[in-house]
Amino acid sequence: MPVWVMRQAGRILPGYRKIREQVKDFKEFVKTPALACEATLEPVEVLGVDAAIIFSDILVVPEAMGLDYEMVESRGPLFEKTIKSQKDIDALRVGSIENWNYVTDAIKLTRKELNDRVPLIGFAGSPWTIFAYMTEGKGSKTFSIAKRMIYSDPKMAHALLDKITQTTIKYLKDQVNAGAQIVQIFDSWGGILSPESYEEFSLPYIAKICDELSIHAPVIAFPKGAFFSAKKIAQLNCNAIGLDWTVDAADAREMLKGKVLQGNLDPCVLYADHSVIKNKTIEMIKQFGSKEYIANLGHGVYPDIPMDNVRYFIDTVKEYSAK
Repeated sequence: MPVWVMRQAGRILPGYRKIREQVKDFKEFVKTPALACEATLEPVEVLGVDAAIIFSDILVVPEAMGLDYEMVESRGPLFEKTIKSQKDIDALRVGSIENWNYVTDAIKLTRKELNDRVPLIGFAGSPWTIFAYMTEGKGSKTFSIAKRMIYSDPKMAHALLDKITQTTIKYLKDQVNAGAQIVQIFDSWGGILSPESYEEFSLPYIAKICDELSIHAPVIAFPKGAFFSAKKIAQLNCNAIGLDWTVDAADAREMLKGKVLQGNLDPCVLYADHSVIKNKTIEMIKQFGSKEYIANLGHGVYPDIPMDNVRYFIDTVKEYSAK
């Protein structure tokens, strides 16, 4: 079975830190194709993962639409301007290749360097997740500003979600045309919605992206925290579903029949000693059974997890698979 992890090209790797020192900030890092390529390749070389994930950020999309942001060290993204009105939405553009050619250039470079050793994964945030940042202006425990809009002015919310979706479809198609062999949609904040709201304001837009992209490349959807809508998620026109660590493997197999499953070890397991990591990893693999499966974490690697523990997780999966 293949194994890779989310945020694998990150601060856990010493090489990442050396590359990061060459630029003034995170955005310059993402926008320098040669450095993004180098960061993408490092986990393939150092960790031995079975897929490379292009080094980028989900906030390429709002910036491409005309909403600028800065990445504040140790705090995350910050938008000086947020979307508050229909006038703000009308002022946004639907992004195009010239707005993200640094990503497609990085993909082309990386495909050349990989020389088909492992596949290259491209990605984007889900429309709801991008909507949450564009209206809130930063990360939040509740995203109450974003949720306020869907309840107080649902028509306006749908107008913004539709524009984000149009941009995301173009963005992912351009990634595939540049050489990405798989694409993943990260619905990082889907789980903050109620089932009813999720099925109105998130899932239909993910479905539109899946319908458009699935004819071009395999698609993985990662609806974090939203397994409450598993029956509807199962209907997505995608190849695989990523699962967070709150989802029971047997339940996922039953409710997501026909989908490749990906996940879902709690990243915090990787703080433990190697014996615990090994036992928990093998236990997870056994729970998912013999059907098609991608061993992974239930979310991204945390920056203070020891690199050797991440590598031990990957090695454990490979050793078990070889039996």
